[in-house]
Amino acid sequence: MSAADAASAPAFPVIGDWTLRRAAGDDLDQLVALERVIFESDAWPAKLWRSELESPYTWYVAVVATAAPDVVLGYAGLLALPRAHDADIQTIGLAAEVRGHGLGRELMRQLHDEARRRGVREMFLDVRVDNPVAQGLYTSFGYQEIGVRKGYYQPDDVDALVMRLTLEGLDTRPSAATRPTEGQ
Repeated sequence: MSAADAASAPAFPVIGDWTLRRAAGDDLDQLVALERVIFESDAWPAKLWRSELESPYTWYVAVVATAAPDVVLGYAGLLALPRAHDADIQTIGLAAEVRGHGLGRELMRQLHDEARRRGVREMFLDVRVDNPVAQGLYTSFGYQEIGVRKGYYQPDDVDALVMRLTLEGLDTRPSAATRPTEGQ
């Protein structure tokens, strides 16, 4: 990492016993294993994870314990193409044992901050219709449902809600009134 890259790199907070760091190729096996536990039947294969981590257009962050920074307990990823004003949240996941401590909110905040650094104005994501906890997290940031993708999640044949957030002029940190209290 160059001095300029280091100067512009985000400073990650410590949240309880955990912190965040950039995810890297060395994390591949842990990301794949955690993905299989979290998402079971529709988990991404290792080949897809590898291409996501190697792409110059994606940005991934990992949740790690401060006492064991090599152990990945969660992750989130952003896809933002050059000169595009929109970006996609590729994935977000947390191990069961670290849910409910605000780490999901912090992952989202980091993705929004990185999107802003890349000049993004709108964020998009897909979420399973049978995942109200994730939907609550996203709506707490101001995401709005804009469509449904029928049968998007396979092999379970579960629909996806498509959600959008406009970043320009919007503080995407959840307010106390809308902040979810369970499961993020």
